Amino acid sequence: MLQRTSMHIGDPEGLPTICVTGLRGFPHVMGGVESHCEELLPRIKALWPDHRSIVLGRAPYLPESQTEHRGVEVVGIPCPRSQSLEAIVATFLAVFSAWRRGASLIHIHAIGPGLMAPLAWLLGLKVIVTHHGTDYHRAKWGLLARNALRAGEWLAVNFAHRVIAVSPSLATQLKRNFPARAQTISYIPNGTSELPDDADPDLVLERIGVERGGFLLAVARLVPEKGLHDLIAAFEASNCTEKLVIAGAADHDSDYARTLLDRASERVIFAGVQSRATLKCLYEHCALFVMPSHHEGLPIAALEAASCGARMLLSDIPANLDIGLESRNYFPVGDVAALTQRLDMDCADFLIDRDTVRARFSWDKAAEDTLAVYRSTLAQSRVVLRASGNPGVVKG
Repeated sequence: MLQRTSMHIGDPEGLPTICVTGLRGFPHVMGGVESHCEELLPRIKALWPDHRSIVLGRAPYLPESQTEHRGVEVVGIPCPRSQSLEAIVATFLAVFSAWRRGASLIHIHAIGPGLMAPLAWLLGLKVIVTHHGTDYHRAKWGLLARNALRAGEWLAVNFAHRVIAVSPSLATQLKRNFPARAQTISYIPNGTSELPDDADPDLVLERIGVERGGFLLAVARLVPEKGLHDLIAAFEASNCTEKLVIAGAADHDSDYARTLLDRASERVIFAGVQSRATLKCLYEHCALFVMPSHHEGLPIAALEAASCGARMLLSDIPANLDIGLESRNYFPVGDVAALTQRLDMDCADFLIDRDTVRARFSWDKAAEDTLAVYRSTLAQSRVVLRASGNPGVVKG
């Protein structure tokens, strides 16, 4: 067996350093992983003040090369702004940056960046990977990218000391597919957010061109797996009298995004990326929140909508079902006729129990559970490479 040793330089402040990568950065950066980290990391810092928390994000998405947000340092790693290259290039450089900074542990988010888990492991870092969803099922990826993402999942699960899955169905799937690593896999869900309330609802609604209770709302990036084409088709075929507001944008220019935007009209409004305070106003005053996604991890937008008490209608993919709403709140994914029928119903039929959802999904609890994973991983004293090629932990 081959034992590896740490080659880190010490942290100049004498504090243990946790580096986090795989995300673009925060605050004010669109994306589920970004929202996840923006909610989670400051809470972990508050629970454990005696550590440095450093997000190694992607410089093209950050207005400053280095800043701080609620106790968490945010550093931009240079990388191309490219759909196919930015994640892997940024994560590769971030792993070396974490090593040079003397990090005790690196926390990698998503399975694309998970391709770099073996590199981090070989450099002597303790490695945690959060699996946010089976990204190889996303429609935007071709065969090569899908195979790379599957490889990223395999490498992440086999070379990370611990893996966190954000939904119970995903955790179950991973344990079934990787039985030898089942003990390293934990389920820690996303939480419901207390969004800022410093936006004036009247001004927000006037700016977007809608009235209270007079619009349906979708919050999503303009990519195929979000199913917005299904929603627009169903909306246009329905007898719904409200307007449809879609908040979000595309990360990169694409034919799909352009096709969606070409369907804008007086009744179909593309509002672009909005602040969290603006989203709170939209969630609270929409007639119905609709999520027609074909693929999700555990959707933060849906949890945010639930926390604001929005009426909700979601596609019946496993990640959405994991939220645990009533059957009336779901429709068959990709079935435009079924969605059209639901949109013709009274929106009051889609009420939810906000308190039940909030009780099940808590960022405070997620922070406590993630910190426990950090501490148990850091307590492991040495790591060996088994003859099988899979990393294993030996406690000294």
